[in-house]
Amino acid sequence: MPEELPKPKMSYIPARVKQFKNVAIYCRVSTMHKAQEDSLENQIAGLKHYVADNPNWQLYRVYTDQDSGGNTYRQGFQDMIFDCYENKIDIVLVKSISRFARNTVDLLETIKRLKGLRIEVIFHQEDLRTSETENDVLISTLGAIAQAESESTGEAIKWGLKQGFLSGKSKLYSRKCYGYKHDQDGELIIDDEPAKVVRLIYDLYLSGLSVLLISRELAKKQIKSPQGKDSWSIRAIQTVLNNEKYTGRVILGKTFTDEFPKNKQRINRGQQERYLAEDAHVPIIDIQTFEKVQEEMRRRSNVGIVDGRFLRKKSHYSSRKGS
Repeated sequence: MPEELPKPKMSYIPARVKQFKNVAIYCRVSTMHKAQEDSLENQIAGLKHYVADNPNWQLYRVYTDQDSGGNTYRQGFQDMIFDCYENKIDIVLVKSISRFARNTVDLLETIKRLKGLRIEVIFHQEDLRTSETENDVLISTLGAIAQAESESTGEAIKWGLKQGFLSGKSKLYSRKCYGYKHDQDGELIIDDEPAKVVRLIYDLYLSGLSVLLISRELAKKQIKSPQGKDSWSIRAIQTVLNNEKYTGRVILGKTFTDEFPKNKQRINRGQQERYLAEDAHVPIIDIQTFEKVQEEMRRRSNVGIVDGRFLRKKSHYSSRKGS
């Protein structure tokens, strides 16, 4: 009889686990306006749908920024780059080139860095992938166009604002603040009860009370803050005391934006022109009282100007001394 062969050894070989690619979604809008918030939500929803349609992808995280693309530092963008270096991301999905980088140089530098990490960037709107080398020139060209459009749009916005300031038709002249409300035509009129509080704050300050003691006095009288809180912040009281709008005047151009690509907002200390509208609405405080408060605030300040430099004073204002 033939020799009986040993039974073969059987073993279990599991199916290979399907490897998904981790996809990061990056979205940005340029302002904090409600319409832009909706735009951000739409960007996210559309890109999430695109990820869900690819069976080999899984969403890792959504990174967002609500700021100017010209800013050198964007928290959401930096968080995403950090996670890329931590090998947590395989693909970065962006709506368009204009949403990704602040200028062409940054765009190409970021793409180069991510390519070195073997991370692909996909621009959904342009249907471009950085993994396809033939797209390099096109991405560079579109990035330059997006930068030029951003610069042009920024200048157009500045020009439009300036024309509105000069003509006196800017809506910013009738922007509402505590003590005022809008009439049916959108013009500022006095809101009686808050206006009484504004006058009280000025009177208390000129009587010698510090901003902190004014806050306590308002709380004692159970007067709600402009935000409806039980206590007034120091900043809120200082804003009331510094706002020339209570005299019926409006100054526009208190801040300005740096040239592209920085686009950083700064306080205008005379670097650029400002615009003054007098008798723009009915005053709550007369100009003489307002100027007295400004002078008193300078006197109480622990910072003085000597030879054009800001220096701290050796003494500090005391409500007890002041009164």
